[in-house]
Amino acid sequence: MSTLTTAPPAAAPGQRPQLRTRRLPTLAALGIAVAAVVVSAALVYGTGIGGTALVVALAVVFYLAGLFLASNAVEGRRQARNRTWSALIHSAFVLALLPLVSVTWTLVSKGLERLDGNFFGTSMNNIGARDPNGGAYHAIIGTLEQVGVATLITVPLGVLCAIYIVEYGRGRFAFTIRFFVDVMTGIPSIVAGLFVLAFWILIVSPIFNDGRPGYSGFAASLALSVLMLPTIVRSTEEMLRLVPAPLREGSYALGIPKWKTILRIVLPTALPGIVTGVMLAVARAAGETAPVLLVAGGGAAINFNPFENNQSSLALYVYQQAGDASRYAPARAWAAALTLVALVLILTIAAKLLARRNRFGR
Repeated sequence: MSTLTTAPPAAAPGQRPQLRTRRLPTLAALGIAVAAVVVSAALVYGTGIGGTALVVALAVVFYLAGLFLASNAVEGRRQARNRTWSALIHSAFVLALLPLVSVTWTLVSKGLERLDGNFFGTSMNNIGARDPNGGAYHAIIGTLEQVGVATLITVPLGVLCAIYIVEYGRGRFAFTIRFFVDVMTGIPSIVAGLFVLAFWILIVSPIFNDGRPGYSGFAASLALSVLMLPTIVRSTEEMLRLVPAPLREGSYALGIPKWKTILRIVLPTALPGIVTGVMLAVARAAGETAPVLLVAGGGAAINFNPFENNQSSLALYVYQQAGDASRYAPARAWAAALTLVALVLILTIAAKLLARRNRFGR
Protein backbone atom coordinates (compact mmCIF):
# COMPACT_ATOMS: atom_id res chain seq x y z
CA MET A 1 0.00 0.00 0.00
CA SER A 2 1.53 3.26 -1.05
CA THR A 3 1.01 6.61 0.56
CA LEU A 4 0.84 9.89 -1.25
CA THR A 5 2.91 12.79 0.06
CA THR A 6 2.68 16.35 -1.02
CA ALA A 7 6.01 18.01 -1.59
CA PRO A 8 6.44 21.66 -0.60
CA PRO A 9 6.11 24.06 -3.51
CA ALA A 10 9.40 24.61 -5.22
CA ALA A 11 10.87 28.06 -5.30
CA ALA A 12 10.78 29.91 -8.56
CA PRO A 13 13.98 29.81 -10.61
CA GLY A 14 16.50 32.30 -9.32
CA GLN A 15 14.69 32.75 -5.95
CA ARG A 16 15.63 31.42 -2.52
CA PRO A 17 12.88 29.99 -0.27
CA GLN A 18 11.62 32.29 2.50
CA LEU A 19 12.63 30.68 5.82
CA ARG A 20 12.13 33.71 8.09
CA THR A 21 9.53 36.42 8.29
CA ARG A 22 10.37 40.09 8.10
CA ARG A 23 11.08 41.74 11.45
CA LEU A 24 11.17 45.37 12.50
CA PRO A 25 14.74 46.20 13.59
CA THR A 26 15.30 47.13 17.22
CA LEU A 27 17.02 50.34 16.16
CA ALA A 28 13.88 51.32 14.27
CA ALA A 29 11.79 51.07 17.46
CA LEU A 30 14.43 53.11 19.32
CA GLY A 31 14.41 55.71 16.56
CA ILE A 32 10.62 55.95 16.75
CA ALA A 33 10.84 56.53 20.51
CA VAL A 34 13.43 59.29 20.10
CA ALA A 35 11.39 60.92 17.35
CA ALA A 36 8.25 60.75 19.50
CA VAL A 37 10.01 62.52 22.39
CA VAL A 38 11.39 65.20 20.10
CA VAL A 39 8.07 65.87 18.41
CA SER A 40 6.22 65.88 21.74
CA ALA A 41 8.71 68.27 23.35
CA ALA A 42 8.63 70.61 20.34
CA LEU A 43 4.84 70.64 20.34
CA VAL A 44 4.40 71.20 24.09
CA TYR A 45 7.21 73.65 24.74
CA GLY A 46 6.74 75.40 21.41
CA THR A 47 3.09 76.17 22.10
CA GLY A 48 3.51 76.53 25.87
CA ILE A 49 0.52 74.32 26.66
CA GLY A 50 2.14 72.21 29.39
CA GLY A 51 5.22 70.82 31.05
CA THR A 52 7.20 67.62 31.42
CA ALA A 53 4.20 65.45 32.32
CA LEU A 54 2.39 66.38 29.11
CA VAL A 55 5.56 65.79 27.09
CA VAL A 56 5.84 62.26 28.47
CA ALA A 57 2.14 61.52 27.88
CA LEU A 58 2.18 62.77 24.29
CA ALA A 59 5.48 61.00 23.60
CA VAL A 60 3.89 57.69 24.62
CA VAL A 61 0.94 58.30 22.29
CA PHE A 62 3.19 59.28 19.38
CA TYR A 63 5.47 56.31 20.01
CA LEU A 64 2.60 53.81 20.00
CA ALA A 65 1.13 55.30 16.83
CA GLY A 66 4.48 55.37 15.04
CA LEU A 67 5.34 51.86 16.17
CA PHE A 68 2.05 50.52 14.87
CA LEU A 69 2.47 52.17 11.48
CA ALA A 70 6.08 50.99 11.07
CA SER A 71 5.34 47.45 12.22
CA ASN A 72 2.25 47.26 10.02
CA ALA A 73 4.30 48.24 6.98
CA VAL A 74 7.12 45.76 7.68
CA GLU A 75 5.60 42.83 9.63
CA GLY A 76 1.91 42.91 8.85
CA ARG A 77 -1.19 43.95 10.74
CA ARG A 78 -1.31 41.01 13.15
CA GLN A 79 2.27 41.46 14.37
CA ALA A 80 1.74 45.23 14.49
CA ARG A 81 -1.17 44.83 16.92
CA ASN A 82 0.84 42.43 19.07
CA ARG A 83 3.86 44.73 19.16
CA THR A 84 1.72 47.79 19.92
CA TRP A 85 -0.10 46.15 22.82
CA SER A 86 3.19 44.88 24.26
CA ALA A 87 4.63 48.39 24.02
CA LEU A 88 1.50 49.80 25.68
CA ILE A 89 1.91 47.41 28.64
CA HIS A 90 5.58 48.29 29.04
CA SER A 91 4.79 52.00 28.74
CA ALA A 92 2.12 51.74 31.43
CA PHE A 93 4.63 50.02 33.72
CA VAL A 94 7.19 52.77 33.17
CA LEU A 95 4.61 55.52 33.73
CA ALA A 96 3.48 53.86 36.97
CA LEU A 97 7.09 53.51 38.11
CA LEU A 98 8.03 57.15 37.47
CA PRO A 99 6.17 58.63 40.51
CA LEU A 100 7.68 55.99 42.80
CA VAL A 101 11.19 56.70 41.52
CA SER A 102 10.60 60.45 41.82
CA VAL A 103 9.36 60.20 45.41
CA THR A 104 12.20 57.89 46.39
CA TRP A 105 14.84 60.13 44.83
CA THR A 106 13.38 63.24 46.48
CA LEU A 107 13.26 61.57 49.89
CA VAL A 108 16.81 60.26 49.68
CA SER A 109 18.36 63.41 48.23
CA LYS A 110 16.73 65.77 50.73
CA GLY A 111 16.54 63.46 53.73
CA LEU A 112 20.22 62.51 53.91
CA GLU A 113 21.17 66.04 54.96
CA ARG A 114 20.11 65.50 58.60
CA LEU A 115 20.55 61.75 58.99
CA ASP A 116 23.20 61.89 61.69
CA GLY A 117 23.71 60.87 65.29
CA ASN A 118 22.15 64.05 66.63
CA PHE A 119 18.96 63.44 64.68
CA PHE A 120 18.53 59.89 66.00
CA GLY A 121 19.78 60.57 69.52
CA THR A 122 18.03 63.77 70.60
CA SER A 123 14.53 65.19 70.78
CA MET A 124 13.11 68.66 70.12
CA ASN A 125 12.94 69.50 73.81
CA ASN A 126 14.43 72.99 74.49
CA ILE A 127 15.28 73.45 70.79
CA GLY A 128 14.75 77.00 69.56
CA ALA A 129 14.08 78.35 66.09
CA ARG A 130 17.75 79.29 65.61
CA ASP A 131 19.16 76.01 66.90
CA PRO A 132 20.34 73.75 64.04
CA ASN A 133 20.30 70.69 66.31
CA GLY A 134 17.29 68.71 67.42
CA GLY A 135 16.21 65.28 66.29
CA ALA A 136 13.34 62.82 66.10
CA TYR A 137 14.27 60.33 68.81
CA HIS A 138 11.05 61.02 70.71
CA ALA A 139 8.99 60.68 67.51
CA ILE A 140 10.64 57.37 66.59
CA ILE A 141 9.89 55.98 70.05
CA GLY A 142 6.31 57.20 69.80
CA THR A 143 5.77 55.64 66.37
CA LEU A 144 7.19 52.26 67.42
CA GLU A 145 5.10 52.14 70.60
CA GLN A 146 1.85 53.37 69.06
CA VAL A 147 2.01 51.16 65.99
CA GLY A 148 3.24 48.21 68.06
CA VAL A 149 0.36 48.45 70.55
CA ALA A 150 -2.14 48.96 67.72
CA THR A 151 -0.78 45.87 65.95
CA LEU A 152 -1.04 43.76 69.11
CA ILE A 153 -4.65 44.84 69.49
CA THR A 154 -5.75 44.63 65.87
CA VAL A 155 -4.07 41.54 64.40
CA PRO A 156 -5.78 38.96 66.69
CA LEU A 157 -9.15 40.70 66.31
CA GLY A 158 -8.84 41.02 62.54
CA VAL A 159 -7.64 37.45 61.94
CA LEU A 160 -10.30 35.94 64.22
CA CYS A 161 -13.00 38.04 62.57
CA ALA A 162 -11.88 36.88 59.12
CA ILE A 163 -11.79 33.24 60.29
CA TYR A 164 -15.36 33.57 61.54
CA ILE A 165 -16.57 35.10 58.27
CA VAL A 166 -14.92 32.44 56.08
CA GLU A 167 -15.13 29.29 58.17
CA TYR A 168 -18.14 29.73 60.45
CA GLY A 169 -20.18 32.75 59.42
CA ARG A 170 -23.51 32.07 57.75
CA GLY A 171 -26.65 34.09 57.26
CA ARG A 172 -27.48 37.66 58.16
CA PHE A 173 -25.01 38.09 61.02
CA ALA A 174 -21.98 37.32 58.84
CA PHE A 175 -23.38 39.61 56.13
CA THR A 176 -23.74 42.40 58.70
CA ILE A 177 -20.13 41.99 59.86
CA ARG A 178 -18.86 42.05 56.30
CA PHE A 179 -20.95 45.15 55.55
CA PHE A 180 -19.61 47.11 58.52
CA VAL A 181 -16.05 46.07 57.69
CA ASP A 182 -16.54 47.47 54.19
CA VAL A 183 -17.94 50.68 55.66
CA MET A 184 -15.00 51.04 58.03
CA THR A 185 -12.59 50.72 55.10
CA GLY A 186 -13.60 54.17 53.89
CA ILE A 187 -13.60 55.95 57.26
CA PRO A 188 -11.32 59.02 57.21
CA SER A 189 -8.57 58.99 59.81
CA ILE A 190 -9.88 62.18 61.40
CA VAL A 191 -13.16 60.40 62.17
CA ALA A 192 -11.32 57.59 63.94
CA GLY A 193 -9.43 60.17 65.98
CA LEU A 194 -12.65 61.99 66.89
CA PHE A 195 -14.27 58.71 67.93
CA VAL A 196 -11.42 57.86 70.32
CA LEU A 197 -11.36 61.46 71.56
CA ALA A 198 -15.07 61.43 72.35
CA PHE A 199 -15.13 57.96 73.89
CA TRP A 200 -11.76 57.25 75.46
CA ILE A 201 -10.30 60.69 76.19
CA LEU A 202 -13.44 62.47 77.39
CA ILE A 203 -15.39 59.60 78.99
CA VAL A 204 -13.14 56.68 79.99
CA SER A 205 -9.77 58.24 80.81
CA PRO A 206 -11.12 60.81 83.35
CA ILE A 207 -12.22 57.87 85.52
CA PHE A 208 -8.57 56.86 85.99
CA ASN A 209 -7.09 60.37 85.85
CA ASP A 210 -8.84 62.32 88.67
CA GLY A 211 -11.49 63.64 86.32
CA ARG A 212 -9.06 65.09 83.77
CA PRO A 213 -8.86 63.91 80.14
CA GLY A 214 -5.81 61.73 79.61
CA TYR A 215 -4.07 62.24 76.30
CA SER A 216 -1.61 59.43 75.63
CA GLY A 217 0.07 57.27 73.05
CA PHE A 218 -2.29 54.42 73.96
CA ALA A 219 -5.23 56.54 72.82
CA ALA A 220 -3.44 57.05 69.51
CA SER A 221 -3.01 53.27 69.29
CA LEU A 222 -6.76 52.82 69.71
CA ALA A 223 -7.43 55.26 66.88
CA LEU A 224 -4.87 53.51 64.67
CA SER A 225 -6.51 50.17 65.48
CA VAL A 226 -9.81 51.45 64.11
CA LEU A 227 -8.02 52.25 60.84
CA MET A 228 -6.05 49.00 60.68
CA LEU A 229 -8.90 46.61 61.47
CA PRO A 230 -10.81 46.65 58.14
CA THR A 231 -7.62 46.25 56.10
CA ILE A 232 -6.52 43.21 58.10
CA VAL A 233 -9.99 41.64 58.06
CA ARG A 234 -10.48 42.03 54.31
CA SER A 235 -6.99 40.88 53.33
CA THR A 236 -7.11 37.89 55.67
CA GLU A 237 -10.57 36.96 54.44
CA GLU A 238 -9.42 36.93 50.83
CA MET A 239 -6.32 34.87 51.67
CA LEU A 240 -8.37 32.29 53.58
CA ARG A 241 -10.76 31.95 50.65
CA LEU A 242 -7.82 31.17 48.36
CA VAL A 243 -6.84 28.11 50.42
CA PRO A 244 -7.90 25.06 48.35
CA ALA A 245 -10.93 23.21 49.69
CA PRO A 246 -9.27 19.75 49.26
CA LEU A 247 -6.80 20.69 52.01
CA ARG A 248 -9.65 21.16 54.44
CA GLU A 249 -11.50 18.07 53.21
CA GLY A 250 -8.40 15.90 53.50
CA SER A 251 -7.87 17.07 57.06
CA TYR A 252 -11.50 16.39 57.97
CA ALA A 253 -11.26 12.94 56.39
CA LEU A 254 -8.40 12.11 58.75
CA GLY A 255 -10.59 12.98 61.71
CA ILE A 256 -8.88 16.26 62.60
CA PRO A 257 -11.24 18.75 64.28
CA LYS A 258 -12.18 21.92 62.43
CA TRP A 259 -10.41 24.28 64.84
CA LYS A 260 -7.17 22.33 64.52
CA THR A 261 -7.54 22.21 60.73
CA ILE A 262 -7.83 26.00 60.68
CA LEU A 263 -4.90 26.42 63.04
CA ARG A 264 -2.50 23.88 61.47
CA ILE A 265 -3.55 23.79 57.78
CA VAL A 266 -5.50 26.85 56.70
CA LEU A 267 -3.65 29.62 58.54
CA PRO A 268 -0.10 28.42 57.65
CA THR A 269 -1.11 28.11 54.00
CA ALA A 270 -2.48 31.66 53.93
CA LEU A 271 0.24 33.14 56.15
CA PRO A 272 2.25 35.00 53.45
CA GLY A 273 -0.85 36.83 52.24
CA ILE A 274 -1.97 37.57 55.79
CA VAL A 275 1.43 39.07 56.59
CA THR A 276 1.19 41.26 53.50
CA GLY A 277 -2.19 42.58 54.62
CA VAL A 278 -0.91 43.24 58.12
CA MET A 279 2.08 45.17 56.82
CA LEU A 280 -0.19 47.26 54.58
CA ALA A 281 -2.23 48.15 57.65
CA VAL A 282 0.93 48.92 59.64
CA ALA A 283 2.21 51.18 56.86
CA ARG A 284 -1.05 53.11 56.82
CA ALA A 285 -1.12 53.45 60.61
CA ALA A 286 2.50 54.63 60.77
CA GLY A 287 1.78 57.43 58.31
CA GLU A 288 -1.34 58.83 60.00
CA THR A 289 -1.12 62.30 61.52
CA ALA A 290 -4.64 63.44 62.47
CA PRO A 291 -5.43 60.72 65.07
CA VAL A 292 -2.10 61.22 66.84
CA LEU A 293 -2.57 64.99 66.90
CA LEU A 294 -6.09 64.69 68.32
CA VAL A 295 -5.62 62.08 71.04
CA ALA A 296 -1.87 61.97 71.77
CA GLY A 297 -1.29 65.71 71.56
CA GLY A 298 2.27 65.47 70.33
CA GLY A 299 5.20 66.71 72.36
CA ALA A 300 8.83 67.70 72.12
CA ALA A 301 10.12 65.58 75.01
CA ILE A 302 10.90 61.87 75.12
CA ASN A 303 8.10 59.76 76.59
CA PHE A 304 8.63 56.01 76.91
CA ASN A 305 5.27 55.42 78.63
CA PRO A 306 2.43 55.20 76.07
CA PHE A 307 -0.21 55.23 78.81
CA GLU A 308 0.61 58.65 80.30
CA ASN A 309 1.15 62.18 78.97
CA ASN A 310 1.51 63.42 75.44
CA GLN A 311 3.48 61.52 72.85
CA SER A 312 4.61 62.35 69.33
CA SER A 313 5.12 60.24 66.19
CA LEU A 314 7.16 60.51 63.03
CA ALA A 315 4.17 61.49 60.89
CA LEU A 316 3.19 64.20 63.36
CA TYR A 317 6.81 65.32 63.61
CA VAL A 318 6.96 65.73 59.81
CA TYR A 319 3.74 67.76 59.88
CA GLN A 320 5.00 70.03 62.65
CA GLN A 321 8.44 70.58 61.15
CA ALA A 322 7.04 71.22 57.68
CA GLY A 323 5.00 74.10 59.09
CA ASP A 324 7.72 75.47 61.36
CA ALA A 325 9.18 78.90 60.54
CA SER A 326 12.74 77.84 61.36
CA ARG A 327 15.06 77.48 58.39
CA TYR A 328 16.37 74.24 59.90
CA ALA A 329 12.91 72.66 60.10
CA PRO A 330 12.51 71.50 56.45
CA ALA A 331 15.67 69.39 56.66
CA ARG A 332 14.34 67.74 59.83
CA ALA A 333 11.01 67.07 58.10
CA TRP A 334 12.66 65.39 55.09
CA ALA A 335 14.92 63.32 57.34
CA ALA A 336 11.93 62.19 59.42
CA ALA A 337 9.98 61.27 56.28
CA LEU A 338 12.90 59.20 55.01
CA THR A 339 13.21 57.55 58.43
CA LEU A 340 9.50 56.67 58.42
CA VAL A 341 9.68 55.10 54.96
CA ALA A 342 12.84 53.18 55.88
CA LEU A 343 11.25 51.98 59.12
CA VAL A 344 8.17 50.63 57.34
CA LEU A 345 10.39 49.01 54.70
CA ILE A 346 12.53 47.29 57.33
CA LEU A 347 9.46 46.00 59.20
CA THR A 348 7.92 44.70 55.96
CA ILE A 349 11.10 42.87 54.91
CA ALA A 350 11.50 41.37 58.39
CA ALA A 351 7.88 40.17 58.46
CA LYS A 352 8.19 38.66 54.97
CA LEU A 353 11.39 36.83 55.87
CA LEU A 354 9.84 35.52 59.08
CA ALA A 355 6.74 34.26 57.26
CA ARG A 356 8.90 32.64 54.58
CA ARG A 357 11.09 30.93 57.17
CA ASN A 358 8.09 29.56 59.04
CA ARG A 359 6.61 28.24 55.78
CA PHE A 360 9.83 26.44 54.82
CA GLY A 361 10.22 25.14 58.36
CA ARG A 362 6.97 23.26 58.06
